[in-house]
Amino acid sequence: MSEANLTSDIIVVGTGAAGFASALGLAQSGWRVALVGRPDLRPTARTVALFDRSLRLFENLGVIDSLRPDFAALETMRIVDDTGSLFRTPPVEFRAGEIGLDVFGENIENHLLLAHLLHAARNTPGITLVEGEATHAISDETGADVLLDDGRRLRGKLLVAADGRKSLLRKAAGIATREWSYPQVALTALLSHDRPHREVSTEFHTRQGPFTLVPLPGKPGAPHRSSLVWMMDPREARRRQAMDDPHLAREMNEQSHFLLGRLELEGPRGAFPMSGLVAETFAARRTVLVGDAAHGFPPIGAQGLNLGLRDVAHLVDSLTLGEDPGGADALARYQASRVSDVRSRVAGVDMLNRSLLSGFLPVDALRGFGLMAIANIKPLRKMIMREGVAPRGTPPRLMRVQNTANRL
Repeated sequence: MSEANLTSDIIVVGTGAAGFASALGLAQSGWRVALVGRPDLRPTARTVALFDRSLRLFENLGVIDSLRPDFAALETMRIVDDTGSLFRTPPVEFRAGEIGLDVFGENIENHLLLAHLLHAARNTPGITLVEGEATHAISDETGADVLLDDGRRLRGKLLVAADGRKSLLRKAAGIATREWSYPQVALTALLSHDRPHREVSTEFHTRQGPFTLVPLPGKPGAPHRSSLVWMMDPREARRRQAMDDPHLAREMNEQSHFLLGRLELEGPRGAFPMSGLVAETFAARRTVLVGDAAHGFPPIGAQGLNLGLRDVAHLVDSLTLGEDPGGADALARYQASRVSDVRSRVAGVDMLNRSLLSGFLPVDALRGFGLMAIANIKPLRKMIMREGVAPRGTPPRLMRVQNTANRL
């Protein structure tokens, strides 16, 4: 059949990490998958931290070995209270070994992750890559159609919306969202520095939001590197965006308290207004939502993509070969598997971010006492760490251990 009138079991729209992972997981489970999008592999200032279960997913999809050379391990996660609060607490460190892991996860540049996933998709039987932009989607009792910007029409039984916060497929399915904004912009950058990061990710909590340094692998001429996400007031973001690299690096050095020695910028910068989004439902009208089409929140605790990859793994578990993948039973299973996890993560990140922005003394006290309790009560520390990297309950099949020791 020609690509101009392609029929598949499942159509995945979106070529970010969640879209690629969806296509790979579904195709390897026996479904015929069309993956629609135009992958953007341009280098950016964005990285993603993949936690333990996300690494398992990529291991089970057969791509982990290709990713390893571009990984930097996250062995320790440190929180530094830099708010100036009366209830300021000493730095709190979480070590992966406390919960039986070698590392919490691995950090990788976003465009490198996408390049590896694109290569895997091209070499996976059952995936048809369709370069184009979806412009319309419509469903009926027996299937769903996606129209592309060049006039092609695709037909499938299930649509997977991996097309981001402004998802066309979500709107076509009539799924409403709850959205909000924060008085913050996140500046992103890749940095080189004098001192080794020693596999430690450090999150300085400031009154305008976190200033987070995450390990990256070294490269020739820059043996010590990290990525930065710096959340701040929009006016400060505009001022800093207008700076040249040396002046901006000077302010980054001051904010980091020279923890890693002298910081220098490498490559482009990024700037992203902070907002939140959660869909009212995650499945309707032969459409399921994964990744940013389903939920979005500030980059605190590296929860975003890891939550989206759990969407993917649960989606694969929700479908049974021989059954209609867009039928009511399959959609109901997927919806039930995602409600609690998504809403609790969105609420938790939102609460923490708002607590940093608040100057209200009782809120400061609660946040300070909470960090103090986490630092000093070992069972509470372990519970928080486990919940951060591996939510309670039986993990979906793609996130289970397969002949691997020392995993959650």
